[in-house]
Amino acid sequence: MTGVTLNGAIKRYGDVQVIHGIDLVVEDGEFCVFVGPSGCGKSTLLRMIAGLEETTEGQISIGSRDVTKADPSERGVAMVFQTYALYPHMTVAENMGFGLRMNGVPKAEIAKKVKAASDILKLDDYLKRKPANLSGGQRQRVAIGRAIVRGPEVFLFDEPLSNLDAELRVEMRVEIARLHKEIGATMIYVTHDQVEAMTLADKIVVLRAGVIEQVGAPLELYRDPDNRFVAGFIGSPAMNFLNGTVKDGAVDVPALGRAVSPTVKLPPDGTAVTVGLRPEHMEVHPGKGALHADLSEALGGVSYLHLDTPTGERIIAEERGDDRAREGDTVDITFEPRRLMLFDGKSGLRLR
Repeated sequence: MTGVTLNGAIKRYGDVQVIHGIDLVVEDGEFCVFVGPSGCGKSTLLRMIAGLEETTEGQISIGSRDVTKADPSERGVAMVFQTYALYPHMTVAENMGFGLRMNGVPKAEIAKKVKAASDILKLDDYLKRKPANLSGGQRQRVAIGRAIVRGPEVFLFDEPLSNLDAELRVEMRVEIARLHKEIGATMIYVTHDQVEAMTLADKIVVLRAGVIEQVGAPLELYRDPDNRFVAGFIGSPAMNFLNGTVKDGAVDVPALGRAVSPTVKLPPDGTAVTVGLRPEHMEVHPGKGALHADLSEALGGVSYLHLDTPTGERIIAEERGDDRAREGDTVDITFEPRRLMLFDGKSGLRLR
């Protein structure tokens, strides 16, 4: 197995630049997830690594090889797409071994590799079935198996779970995580779902408008985001953001009707800032304060309370335990000052 390195990778379509000088190292055996909103360039970047999109400028290396101009077939990668793209007239075994057969690999070797892949993916009972007789999750496992039998240096996944229902998405997420542990291959995975990113990744690359906003381990990005965009994108439900103004050594937050004291060095008085607070870092006190409980999402062990503030800004607070606020209640919230994050009101950069 081997890693992937991008140096100043740029992609243009005519006069329109969509990838802006990406520098990135994906280590050997690492599970790296590209995450970001639709249109941020994550699938384009993946296709550049695969060779399905031409790299306008910069360099892409797989291991020690410069593959910037190499054909996709020469890069040693296998790609799993959002759509399964299985041949309906072929069995599972035939679908998995088709690429090897086209490359003239002997039948005995094909059968051996297909059997090894089916053992990993628990497809032994389905090898003689055709795709029409499989569930969505089983079809996606076949598509992954087709990639495994090729023995690639790098696996590329382009939103492979997007077409599955919620239950199958969870099941396949576990399967892919288990697959990575079992074969130890370098994997690059694209998704817009930050929950998938958090649960699968060794390293997350957060993209916006063709630029890397931050790279790091999942909990690193969650606990220590560099800017408001990353703070709001990583975590579910998203971080709450409230407008504030620095005043007399604290931050006046009109939505809360009081000043707060983040444990960071504050800019000069009068500076506009944004206060960030995660739903799970608040404690709700019914019967007090000036916040109105508009909606409560009860999910069993946890509830998410949607609060209206006097300024019209919205807050989501997490509640656990048996004593929870109800819709229509008036509540107050408290929190530890160390839990607050502060962002520059104009640039969105984190103030530390």
